[in-house]
Amino acid sequence: MAVVLGCIADDFTGATDLAGLLARSGIAVSLRMGIPDAPPETAETAAFEIIALKCRTIPVAEAVADTRAAFDWLRRAGAQRIFWKYCSTFDSTADGNIGPVAEALMADLGATQTVYCPAFPENGRSVFMGYLFVGEQPIAESPMKDHPLTPMRDSNLMRLLAPQVRGKVGLVNRLTVARGPDAVRARLADLERDGIAHVVLDAVADDDLRILAEACAHMPLMTGGSALAMPLPGIYLRDGAIARSARRQAPPPVGAGSIVLSGSCSAMTRAQVAQYLPQASALKLDPLELARSGPQAARDWLAQQPAEAPKIVYATAEPADVAATQAELGAARAGAVVEAALAQLATDARDLGVRRFVVAGGETAGAVTKALGVTRMSIGEEIAPGVPWTWCRSGGHDIAMALKSGNFGTETFFSDAFAKLEAAE
Repeated sequence: MAVVLGCIADDFTGATDLAGLLARSGIAVSLRMGIPDAPPETAETAAFEIIALKCRTIPVAEAVADTRAAFDWLRRAGAQRIFWKYCSTFDSTADGNIGPVAEALMADLGATQTVYCPAFPENGRSVFMGYLFVGEQPIAESPMKDHPLTPMRDSNLMRLLAPQVRGKVGLVNRLTVARGPDAVRARLADLERDGIAHVVLDAVADDDLRILAEACAHMPLMTGGSALAMPLPGIYLRDGAIARSARRQAPPPVGAGSIVLSGSCSAMTRAQVAQYLPQASALKLDPLELARSGPQAARDWLAQQPAEAPKIVYATAEPADVAATQAELGAARAGAVVEAALAQLATDARDLGVRRFVVAGGETAGAVTKALGVTRMSIGEEIAPGVPWTWCRSGGHDIAMALKSGNFGTETFFSDAFAKLEAAE
């Protein structure tokens, strides 16, 4: 099938977020974990192809190289338009990867301008006059200010983006967006004539996103959160770029047994873990102990649990505890020992008969899917906005996985996820 839109996501949970919103259209979505080994000429492709990378916090040069490799695969697969997807909380410091990757993709596409819009109103993320809000709080006043890897200390997206790019940064504000797609196109054209290559877009409601998508759908490169891409399938169907026969297939049945693996320390994940603990056998990981002794004690605990029983293994902790651990181990090592342990426990759980996985946290999701050898996912129904169930193969078995960004979902997300899967069978 011809690829209409090629997407590159900077982490695995973000990739499933994007896939879930695109799949609301009923159109087949293919999600590939990492740059595919098989050449695109021999691959079975879908109208929407997503390549999930683990490049949000790696060095800039590596992130640019990885995304360019993904771009090359997508272009050889026939994609004429590219969507660079990052988190709706714009997880990026002044030295971050969002701008440099966008600028590299622009160069490869020969594009002179692109847009940036992380807004996701359905999940409480909005952009107004260039400032990013979480609910009613500017992001720099929200719990994201204490993110262990990408602390958000400035809410102004133009100020965040400017140090990351060589080109000029501008804004299409909410007053222009309210006037419709033609006004947005005209404003973008004016900015381009003024030499402004990087344009932040305001959006405070879903109607704003529909206007922006209509205005930008045929740009060579769009960048943003997943919600900006959500209207695109309808636009491409209307314009005849996608055949209505390109529908997704029913998922395969999977066996029983469930586990939650949580490495996220976001405020919402902390609440979700607390809510789920009374419903499952639980083990809390201590990064300091993992650094000293490795994960064997946790592996022994898991081996003693019945495969069919609900389980949760988590390193989720309060900000003060995270800071104390990072002070002793360093931020990179503290994260690495947790990711390695959860990845090992994921393969153990699969080998013990567990077939239903919920993974919380972008870095954790990357480590777990890599350990399980997952290379491609098919996308199912959403559990919460931006978090679908997915189906894939691992170790010769069909498994169901939900990869959740730290701040997504309600407090009952973990129990809701497994209940939705039961109801679908």
